[in-house]
Amino acid sequence: MGYTMEEVIKYIEEEDAKFIRLAFRDAYGVQKNIAVRAGEVKKAFEEGESINARNIAGFTECPYASLYLKPDPSTLAILPWRSESGKVLRMFCDVVTPEGEAYPADTRHILKDAVAQAKEAGIEFRFGSEMEFYLFVKDEAGNPTKVPYDTAGYLDIAPLDRCENVRREISLTIERMGLTPERSHHERGPGQNEIDFHYAKPLKAADQMTTFRMVAQTVADRYGLVADFSPAPLENEPGNGYHINLYVTDVAGEDVARYAAAGILRHVREITAFLNPTEASYARLGKGNAPALVNWSEKGRSELIYIETYHGQTRVELRSPDASSNPYLVYALLIHAGLEGISQKAELPQEMASDALPLPASLCEARKLAAESAFVKKILPEELIREYTGDTSNQ
Repeated sequence: MGYTMEEVIKYIEEEDAKFIRLAFRDAYGVQKNIAVRAGEVKKAFEEGESINARNIAGFTECPYASLYLKPDPSTLAILPWRSESGKVLRMFCDVVTPEGEAYPADTRHILKDAVAQAKEAGIEFRFGSEMEFYLFVKDEAGNPTKVPYDTAGYLDIAPLDRCENVRREISLTIERMGLTPERSHHERGPGQNEIDFHYAKPLKAADQMTTFRMVAQTVADRYGLVADFSPAPLENEPGNGYHINLYVTDVAGEDVARYAAAGILRHVREITAFLNPTEASYARLGKGNAPALVNWSEKGRSELIYIETYHGQTRVELRSPDASSNPYLVYALLIHAGLEGISQKAELPQEMASDALPLPASLCEARKLAAESAFVKKILPEELIREYTGDTSNQ
């Protein structure tokens, strides 16, 4: 990885690539793309490829007739399931204005800005992820069902675990795209799986999650299955979480993760609308092992934040988000909350405090907290806040 524009153009010529997907994301992290012929790539790098962004969630208030996609050459990847003859490539793009400026509601730009502020403060954040999903069978007409692919449970193996081959192909496909999953296993629910990723710098970690969801859904479809990442796909069965691991150090290499965790606990209720942006998200929270309170622990039970120190390094695991969230937006908000905690050397509250506040119990409550949050308003453009909260008070 880490290609330059010149290297990408040379690679396209040498590998006989015919189409290049220019990918970006809407406000909720859903991947969108346009495909261009190989001969158009140089123009895309230099001038951008135009899109009508007003049809995309989070860009509907765009004042420009067109926005432009500028590819990031370091994200070049082959789509391995396409024909070897006339390869199809993909690059993630930044969304810019006709003047070439970053568009404020582009969540990749928002994350880049957060990383830049962290760097200025002498702080490095790295993110790992644990994302769960169900595999459901399709009916005879090819439509999705809610019938799990197997009836296996936590860490079961074949033949009970029928999902094993699908997880393996997902992992191998992701590796062929230049990313490395850390481990995979069957989760507690029937047909439920988890694939984990080692920690990476924020932008790469967010790109990784976007790629992973696309690959999982594509591979599942090739098996005649559906990969369902929704928070609570089956009643009375475990929900799908998106546990986020943070490692935070300063320029001297000092571990400042506990200060960051304190900052996140301080603001987590205000940002829950972005961590859990669907009605279904609140059917998961407080059920089974999913957290319901703003608390932390070193015990590893049902706390919101689990803190573990191993071999001198502290890992902070945030356990409330689900995969309906936008990783670019989530990581940006966590960085800002963490930076505040670090700058103020914020102390964690009492472990599993009895007076811990509850997480929002509904999307309506979460939206209200976000719309009223001075912290959120400092970080996100009004257009994006309105997209998530429905708040029209500033219009």
